[in-house]
Amino acid sequence: MNCKLLIIVLGALLIAGCGLYNSSGKNYPKYEARTAFRVFPGEVVSVREVHIDGVHTRVGTYGGAAIGYSVGRTVGGGSGTRVAGAVGGVAGAVAGRAIETAATAERGLEITIELDNGDVIAVVQAADQVFEPGEPVRVLMGHGSARVSKI
Repeated sequence: MNCKLLIIVLGALLIAGCGLYNSSGKNYPKYEARTAFRVFPGEVVSVREVHIDGVHTRVGTYGGAAIGYSVGRTVGGGSGTRVAGAVGGVAGAVAGRAIETAATAERGLEITIELDNGDVIAVVQAADQVFEPGEPVRVLMGHGSARVSKI
């Protein structure tokens, strides 16, 4: 397999891996389909913009290592090729992990809600919807997670 094809394949895997992380209020991961959630009506008290850190998986680390190794092996000649490949692999792993983490980070919202029962909660989720103080919403809770959606 030539170097360009390897880079394209590993780049595609990295981009596919970036879609594994989703904290959206609108999108559901496959494992939450056909799952019952308790629904709590409430009213938005406040909304604050936050940053949701990205995640890293083996795809970014190993993909970066493979690309770094391949690029490193093109440097030098003889036994220096192996050393350059090893150094490139380590540098690529670090870079691949950092790139994946940055690519999966997102803008989020911390939404504080007063539930109709009087409890006040805060939910952090992706900023894919606009919420305003005083707006009626519903909170879906279950399986260790919660999400806010418009009524």
